[in-house]
Amino acid sequence: MSRAESRWSGWRGISLIAITFVYFLIFAQFAFLTRLAELGITDAHLKAVMAAMGAGGIIFSLLAPRISLYPSPQFRLRTALAACAAAAFFTLLPLTLISAIAVSLLIGCGLGLLTVTLVTHLRLWLGSQDPLMNVGIGTGLGYFICNIPAFFTASARLHALAAGSFCLLGILSTLGSTTGRQGIATGPVDTVITRSPVNFIRVLISFTALVWLDSAAFFIIQNTPTLKAGTWAGTLHLTANGLLHFTGALLSVLILRRRGLPAVLSFAFLALGLACLLLLDPARAPLASMFYPVGVSLYSVALVAYPSLLAPASSAAERGRKAGWIYATAGWFGSAMGVGMGQNLGHVPPAFVGIAGALVLSPGVMQFLRRRRRESFATGAVLLAAFGIDRGIGAMHSPQPSLSPAEQGRQVYIGEGCISCHSQYVRPDTPDVLLWGPVKPLSELRRENPPLIGNRRQGPDLTEVGSRRSALWLKAHLYDPSALSHASFMPSYSYLFTDSRGEDLVAYLQSLRTDNIPQHRLDEDSWRLSSQVTAEANAGDGPQIFADNCSTCHAPMGTTRNSWLSAFHRLPPDLATGPYAHVVVSDTPDALRDRFAQILKFGLPGTDMPGHEYLSDHEIASLSLWLAQRIPQTLRRQETEPDNISSQGKP
Repeated sequence: MSRAESRWSGWRGISLIAITFVYFLIFAQFAFLTRLAELGITDAHLKAVMAAMGAGGIIFSLLAPRISLYPSPQFRLRTALAACAAAAFFTLLPLTLISAIAVSLLIGCGLGLLTVTLVTHLRLWLGSQDPLMNVGIGTGLGYFICNIPAFFTASARLHALAAGSFCLLGILSTLGSTTGRQGIATGPVDTVITRSPVNFIRVLISFTALVWLDSAAFFIIQNTPTLKAGTWAGTLHLTANGLLHFTGALLSVLILRRRGLPAVLSFAFLALGLACLLLLDPARAPLASMFYPVGVSLYSVALVAYPSLLAPASSAAERGRKAGWIYATAGWFGSAMGVGMGQNLGHVPPAFVGIAGALVLSPGVMQFLRRRRRESFATGAVLLAAFGIDRGIGAMHSPQPSLSPAEQGRQVYIGEGCISCHSQYVRPDTPDVLLWGPVKPLSELRRENPPLIGNRRQGPDLTEVGSRRSALWLKAHLYDPSALSHASFMPSYSYLFTDSRGEDLVAYLQSLRTDNIPQHRLDEDSWRLSSQVTAEANAGDGPQIFADNCSTCHAPMGTTRNSWLSAFHRLPPDLATGPYAHVVVSDTPDALRDRFAQILKFGLPGTDMPGHEYLSDHEIASLSLWLAQRIPQTLRRQETEPDNISSQGKP
């Protein structure tokens, strides 16, 4: 092989590594989830879809080195790339749940076959000119491409199209590669200097811990607005992340050469562990964003280089088996557990960081302790003495008063970034006063630490939410916002209720109310629809408005009605049959319409019935007219069953 051919074959390896990373990061881990949300596949259905991907990835990671039907690694690699490309293109279609599961399974199977085949036979495409550096360049390039601002912020459809196209380019890059029989490279490839072999089980555990930390941190950042704003939101952040990833990848190559695999894994943990701890405080997210990409690239290079170049293996089959176990256990299992931690806890517990550190760092620590026994003993004694002194001093001071649930809920409100979408300041002399008011005195705002005025860019103002929404409504809304607020794009915060944070947040929101509510109630009672709006009302629009905004509580099979059946103070009545407890059914149609309009707009204080402040006056008028016209149909039933009136609640 000529020098020019060797250099070109090295770039093939670089491109294949970069393509694999781009496909997994920007599509399988990111755009595919966004696409599923666009298709309305959420909650339990989403878990089923993602479980299919994990199952396919694990199974084919373990099976890939054992497939003997097609021994050619080029053919296997092209098959895997073709499967990945097909899966990406399929997501452009309007998928159902079953077809989404099938596509997800294809993604997992394709990635399992692709990753294990690639690293098992990576020497075919890396060339003989510094293969380890080529691994670092390919990994860094993959992460850099994912963080290009225009690419990162593109739509899920464009990501899918790009991922599939990259896979097709990967197939083209493998054409015409120089190999000997059975796919074994003919050129000199064993140019990586390996140190004393590292126990494979320790390596497997270390990679699993690192992937776990990485996946948890990624999910938490991506789903926490304040953390996302401080890490990879905006052109500057994304560009800096891309450069840090690329720098971390090259640094990993340098450490692998000089210190070996244990040092890379240790440095990767220190960077990732520190990032996870910093993410506990949203104010430190920018600092965490400096350590996170470096830690990820450090271990990612090792994740490719170890099974392909560094792991002791007597044959390609043995190398493939080791790669299969690493990617099945660390790649798929570790990633799933990290995402689960992010979903259920919303943070990485410091105790878990400590456990992961013990697993990753223990070989190096034990080796240091054996070599430096005296120094280790002296350090331990000093630390033990310092701990004892600290505990003694702490016992001498009076304990800090515990926070109330509402005070703890305020911390949850800040930590979850609620201020990014909701304000706590009703603008004086605006229509907002009637909808969200009354106005909060500036003296109260100044006493808050920190003030949470916000900018209300996307959601309603929460100044008086405690007087507008019941505790049950707030809890149900945090669980499933779109069920109660039609077309809401607020994410679910159900994971907060796995511990006390959810109830604390509800307690805080319930505390948001001022003292001048009685006057505001009078203003609400005096509100009437304008004559022009009343004249333009269309009862024909009522059924659709009802279906979108009311049926969740007031239809027999309503989602919220049945999900929280036993929690309602009074069960919401079925408005198809009545009875109507808060209107006088014998009133004139105009009076009934006006009463319904007031209830729809402002709710019923003291009940779980909320106002629908976000509906326009025209929508309220049309829905009120439709409800008023239905009264005669149910009046006879209500008159013959008077006992039902006292057993039902809001309209």
